[in-house]
Amino acid sequence: MPANKPYVIGLTGSTGSGKTEAARYLEALGAARFDADAASRAVTAPGGAALPAIRACFGDGVFRPDGTLDRAALAGIVFHSTPHRRALEGIIHPLVQRMLLEKMDAAAAAGTRMVILDVPLLFECGMDALCDETWALYCSRDLQISRIVARDGITREAAGARIDSMMSTEARNARATHAINTDQPMEKTRQTLQQLYRAAERRAG
Repeated sequence: MPANKPYVIGLTGSTGSGKTEAARYLEALGAARFDADAASRAVTAPGGAALPAIRACFGDGVFRPDGTLDRAALAGIVFHSTPHRRALEGIIHPLVQRMLLEKMDAAAAAGTRMVILDVPLLFECGMDALCDETWALYCSRDLQISRIVARDGITREAAGARIDSMMSTEARNARATHAINTDQPMEKTRQTLQQLYRAAERRAG
């Protein structure tokens, strides 16, 4: 491994799995965190690079009168239609990956030691190839749905549709270096994360 290459941990998990809290904790332990969701929001923000292609693919109905993206309207389409979801991913994923790669290049140039690549669709979009190891967070479906409902204010049925639109927990966990159950209390999850992170630091050298 080149001396200036960061050690990259790919962090993934379905919506409602507790991934965001885990990523923040790992950032507090000293890792640089590169967030795919933040990059996705950036490319779909006003003036974002993804907006022209989204309008061409989905029409004016997913935009508000002021020209901003109506995320709820778009979600109502893509979480219930696999072809539409794949079309949206085909627009957004290349732009997000480019942003994350630029951040990783900058981290290498700056001598950053540890990077958390925080990507919900890590395996689906092939970004696990950039990682030295991968961690998948998961919890029971009922807890997952409850978390999504509380966070987003949607129905349990809509929350279930979002979960079902993603890779299954079993498939994700099978591909990950480590699978971390977040059904346990937050403090216990943090202990697990800290142990895994310190071990990764030792491997990074």
